[in-house]
Amino acid sequence: MSATVLYLVRHGSIGPLAPKSYIGQIDVPLSEEGVEQARALCKWLQPVRFNRILSSDLSRTQCTCRIIAGHLAHSMESLPALREIGLGAWEGCTHSEIMQRFPAEYAARGRDIENWRPPGGESFADCRARVLDAMHGVLDHAQGNILLVGHAGVNRLILCDVLGIPVAKLRSIGQDYGCLNIIDFSGAQSRLRLLNFIPPAGRTIAEIPSTGNLPALQKQEVY
Repeated sequence: MSATVLYLVRHGSIGPLAPKSYIGQIDVPLSEEGVEQARALCKWLQPVRFNRILSSDLSRTQCTCRIIAGHLAHSMESLPALREIGLGAWEGCTHSEIMQRFPAEYAARGRDIENWRPPGGESFADCRARVLDAMHGVLDHAQGNILLVGHAGVNRLILCDVLGIPVAKLRSIGQDYGCLNIIDFSGAQSRLRLLNFIPPAGRTIAEIPSTGNLPALQKQEVY
C-alpha cells in the first residue's frame, strides 16, 4: 500500500434539534453555522490536492464534502458504509426519553457500549466492522491525499483503530462539528498528526510550516 494521508472531517453543525438527541441515520441538513464551518475547512484545505474524495451518503456529510471539495465536488464518492451508527427505535429521541422509556436497555448499553444494540439498530461493533471494511478497501487502492467526511461515531471508530484504543473508550475522543483530523498511512503503519482541529478563520494549512507543530495538536492529541 502506497503512502497515503487521510484528511478525516466531521460534518458541520446541523439544524435545530432537541438537546442531547439520538440522531443516528436520520437525514438532517446542515445549519447555517454548519455551512460556515464547511467553508472555513475549504479555505484551510485550499492548498491540498485531493486524489480521492469520500463522504457518507447522508446529506449533512455530502453538503460539507461538496463545500470543501469546491470545483472537485463532481468526483465525490458517497459510501453508505460510512453512515453514522444506526440507532433503530432510539433515533429522534432525547437521552431523557430513552431513560424513561427503555431504562433497562439504557443501563445495559452503558455496561457494554461496544456490543449492545438498541431495538432495530446497530452496536458500535457492528458499525466498526462496516466502517473499517470500507476504509481498508479505500486504503488498499489509494495513494496521496484522501478527503473523507464522516460522522462523530464513524470518525471515532476510525481513530480508535489508528490509536489502538478500545471501542468502549471511543467517547473519550473529541469530534466537534466541522473538525479536522489528519492521519498518515504507510504500509501497515499509521500516525495521527492532527486531532479534532478547528481551522482558524481566514488562514490556510500552507501558512503553518509543519502541521505536526500546531499548538492545537499538542493540546488535543490522544496517546
